[in-house]
Amino acid sequence: MTPQPLETAATEALLAFWRDAGVDACYLNEPVDRTVFVAPPAPQVMQKAAATVTALHGGQHGGMTSADAVSEARRLAAAATSMDELAEAVAAFQGCPLRAMGAKQAVFARGNPKGSILLIGESPGETEDQRGEPFVGQPGQLLDRMLAAAGLNDQVFMTNTVFWKPPGDRLPTPQEQAVCAPFLERAFALMQPKAVLLVGAAAAKSVLNTDDGLMKIRGQWREWRPAESAASAPVMTTLHPAFLLRQPQAKRVAWADILSLAARLDTAQVEPNA
Repeated sequence: MTPQPLETAATEALLAFWRDAGVDACYLNEPVDRTVFVAPPAPQVMQKAAATVTALHGGQHGGMTSADAVSEARRLAAAATSMDELAEAVAAFQGCPLRAMGAKQAVFARGNPKGSILLIGESPGETEDQRGEPFVGQPGQLLDRMLAAAGLNDQVFMTNTVFWKPPGDRLPTPQEQAVCAPFLERAFALMQPKAVLLVGAAAAKSVLNTDDGLMKIRGQWREWRPAESAASAPVMTTLHPAFLLRQPQAKRVAWADILSLAARLDTAQVEPNA
């Protein structure tokens, strides 16, 4: 029997609702209690596999060793006097191995470079790779809605720890993050944000240089002082919006982090006049 158009539309709408609610399978071997919050698993397997690939290539990135790549990144980043120039420096940089792993283009940043919040994620995804901007896929749209609800959307400048899409949407390795770090630190220096929001475990571990798990550090205020900067800023870590799409019940936890960020900025704006 051929389904009627209205029935097809209703079915598609229902499937879209389930997708947005985090339903990722019709049947599983064991029942899953979706009301229980489950922390994101540690990405050890993917990190080890990526590290193996790096080792097989002898640590060479665009004909440079890792040390040479970091030095070149520092040179290019230091020469940038604006965010536009920094974006051009990132696009010209040949030292990140992700460039040769299928990424279409560099994905540097979007948002307000004169805002109060520097938001740092992990890496670009497929949609970001296509469009050349971070956080523009479905997870980014959720993040935008949360920031807008807290009145922060026009205060945020978004970037990632690496600027090219990793193959298979795996997490970036520490080595890949290290060669991109000078650009991230230069963005911090140019912007001088009042607060930094780290999104996801890979971003938190890289920026804060910690092995602590995400659920141990999320919701806490720490301080970030980049290696070659005299300035520092308070840092909050929260869950990645891609995880929130898979675990919708965790949105309340991330929302609490966003509200804490908004309150911190309100306090920072009041203090100078106190």
